[in-house]
Amino acid sequence: MKIIIHGGFFSESDQSNEVKLAKQNSLKAIAAKAFDYLQNHTAEETAVYAVSLLEDDTLYNAGTGSQIQSDGKIRMSASLMNGDNQKFSGVINIENVKDPIQIARVLMKEDDRVLGGNGAKMYATKKGFPDYSTEIPQRRKEYEEKVKNGGKGTVGCVALDQNGKLAAATSTGGKGFEIIGRISDSATVAGNFANRYCAVSCTGVGEDIVSNATAAKIVTRVTDGMKLEEAFDKTFTELKEVDGFAGAIAIDSNGNFFHQDSDPTMVFASFDGSTYEVFN
Repeated sequence: MKIIIHGGFFSESDQSNEVKLAKQNSLKAIAAKAFDYLQNHTAEETAVYAVSLLEDDTLYNAGTGSQIQSDGKIRMSASLMNGDNQKFSGVINIENVKDPIQIARVLMKEDDRVLGGNGAKMYATKKGFPDYSTEIPQRRKEYEEKVKNGGKGTVGCVALDQNGKLAAATSTGGKGFEIIGRISDSATVAGNFANRYCAVSCTGVGEDIVSNATAAKIVTRVTDGMKLEEAFDKTFTELKEVDGFAGAIAIDSNGNFFHQDSDPTMVFASFDGSTYEVFN
């Protein structure tokens, strides 16, 4: 059993040592809670649990604390993929819900598993999810001052459970000030993908990740026999050739962890029951 999580890139408006330490402590604590949860739950359930914890932490650009778009509204996206049955679910540009990944979880039971905008919100309301404002004062201040963070804020989790099954979950509040209707990578297989051999969650510039099909490429290459590190190296080499920017975390079916980023500022943590690894 293993768990790896990320909180996007260390590119928020506040890059102080205090915030860095807070993120290190937060990620380590969430990784520990998620690993404990994994003892009695599936990889899919644990990925949702971990991402929900990340969405609830205002240090990250997902759920509570999401970026504000150009019209002053917050729209969030999230997705979930079960590596065993290859089912994918997600919400795109949903408003006024606390944990978008929880809506994706419920959608797993539907035939229509990816919903966007008003339809996603209507579905959430029908399923009993209450209205909830995810705005925090810091984001409003950034919006009013027209401060952009470069659009690299996302959270994600990849889990391997005791039965050897994999799952990936990813959630984002967007890049901030984007054109209304923009679709991020987080609710696509480019940014969140899993099968029986490998699971990947991405962060970075959504357009670059979609153009590179980053998560899907890595998983496909591992499935075809590449070692996890080799699959990352080839995929990120291709990304670099088009000046793309991304980060990714992964676990393969053999329990190997791997993470890589275009710039060494991705915030992440992993735990296997005995050893922690936390970004520095």
